[in-house]
Amino acid sequence: MKHIQFATWTGGGTGALPLGVSIVMPCLNEAQSLPHCIANALMALARIEAEYGLTGEIVVADNGSTDGSQDLAATLGARVVSVAAKGYGAALIGGCSTAFGSYILMGDADGSYDFTDGVAMIGRLIDGAELCMGSRFQGGIAPGAMPWKNRYIGNPALTGILNLFFRAGIDDAHCGLRAISKSAFHALGLAGTGMEFASEMVIKASLKRMRIDEVPATLSRDLRDRSPHLRPWRDGWRHLRYLLMLSPTWVFGVPALAAILSALVIFYGAGLYAIGLLDGTPFFGTSWTIVGGFLFTLGHFAALMSVATHFHGVRKGYRVLSPKLGPLSRLLTLESALITGTGLMALSAAAFLEIGLNWSAHGFAALPSILSLTLAAVTGVVGAQTALGGFLLAIIADHSSQLAPSQTAIPVLALGTAQEARNLVSIL
Repeated sequence: MKHIQFATWTGGGTGALPLGVSIVMPCLNEAQSLPHCIANALMALARIEAEYGLTGEIVVADNGSTDGSQDLAATLGARVVSVAAKGYGAALIGGCSTAFGSYILMGDADGSYDFTDGVAMIGRLIDGAELCMGSRFQGGIAPGAMPWKNRYIGNPALTGILNLFFRAGIDDAHCGLRAISKSAFHALGLAGTGMEFASEMVIKASLKRMRIDEVPATLSRDLRDRSPHLRPWRDGWRHLRYLLMLSPTWVFGVPALAAILSALVIFYGAGLYAIGLLDGTPFFGTSWTIVGGFLFTLGHFAALMSVATHFHGVRKGYRVLSPKLGPLSRLLTLESALITGTGLMALSAAAFLEIGLNWSAHGFAALPSILSLTLAAVTGVVGAQTALGGFLLAIIADHSSQLAPSQTAIPVLALGTAQEARNLVSIL
């Protein structure tokens, strides 16, 4: 068992109170289910104290309730934190930022999760995990607790894509019951205000190569007599677009590689016919040569975007610099991009001049093949994109000529930590 460091909260009393665990619940008009959830959370804290010797608190992150949830939660023994920014993620970020515990256990305030399932999660954190997810597919889903399209389509599809893109290795990326160490929460710099917050936490933890564990969690029907805040299609798209935005490899890199390889196949085939190594009717004729030029320039542009967004993620602190790019860091400068780009544009101009002279020498007759013309054009465009891309990368690098980040991981001040002192002043 690793050494545990406790946060402390004086709470206006005479001595400091060491807190090991904060149970955080996002709340928006949950007066009907709060008594059950807080009582269940108190049971979880009692078991945590009995098993691990950690004291705890309950934090209700209220997102603007109008049904008296705030007063009810305070009466039942929770500490209420008002979060002005709207959204599920915003409420959890606000609640977790003001949590006093060294470990955070978060779960919905609708009665659908059993906080005692989180006792094992805290144990995993104590043993060295930085994030522990609950798995409803391992723990069990009560009849009617999850719509069929979420259970059999939405969750498996989004979790599968997340595992493919980020290699998280979990089977339920959207379970609302999860635990995270306070230090890991700050290191992730979470910013998603909506339901995409659930994916963001797992994605950034995977990108930072944190240890992610998973334990069974049960899902019950919620205790409210109204429809849930979740909107499957809207929130499903928000999750998917977040997966894509945080994966430059799949959004830019894979399409770039496919486009460039396809273009090279076209140019290679057309070149064999142009130099006479193949006879007959060219399979890759004039039309395909134009397509090859389009694919190569598109692929080069996508590759630049892949590198730019990868570097951006490293500088933001949620991504580790790719080992493939690390050895090239010294070569990736604005000057090298400009020299390379200018050289390619000069080569293109020379090729155009040669083609023009040859054309005039043959009485300006139609060219037998546009392959050389297409290659000259592609070389010029790639050169221009390289030079302009160098400036783009330099701007992203905070106007530095060194385009690549100098470290494999750059820590950042997490969103919310700078506000924590002000929040505590207002609470205490």
